[in-house]
Amino acid sequence: MTKALFLDRDGIINIDHGYVSKIELFDFMPGIFEICFAAQQKGYLLIVVTNQSGIGRGKYTEEDFHHLTDWMKARFAEHDVTIDDVMYCPHHPTSANPPYLKDCLCRKPGPGMILDAASRHDINLSESIFLGDKRSDMEAAIAGNVPTRLFLSGHYPDDGSVDAHRIESLADVSKYLID
Repeated sequence: MTKALFLDRDGIINIDHGYVSKIELFDFMPGIFEICFAAQQKGYLLIVVTNQSGIGRGKYTEEDFHHLTDWMKARFAEHDVTIDDVMYCPHHPTSANPPYLKDCLCRKPGPGMILDAASRHDINLSESIFLGDKRSDMEAAIAGNVPTRLFLSGHYPDDGSVDAHRIESLADVSKYLID
């Protein structure tokens, strides 16, 4: 078994401009390449876990998402970083078009994407880390039994009620990475 650094996409990998689906709107967060490189060097798989209800809402297609994802992974590769997998949920329980209109376990705060990745990649969740910027990210990590949860503060409301380590910048992630 191996450990993983689970990463939310919008707000962690890229600046969250809302429904980012085009290369020209994708701005990488400062420090993301460095922290992913450091995690990879310490033996973490890098797994992106992202809600993409923009697909279900008809704002962009799954093909658009895959095109942008391939481009994003190529930018990471230019920094000697391998994104091992990208898990995404196109569903929404109330605001989507069929067949995406459904309540599912893969949509965060459900743990479905985490559990699927753990099964697919033989990940030891007890040694893994989840890095996110929303309450739903932390709730998914709790439900998925990921003990180290890093909440990047400042982007979304946080009343402090979710059990997670609050960090101010991506540079703060490095102190949680273990060999």
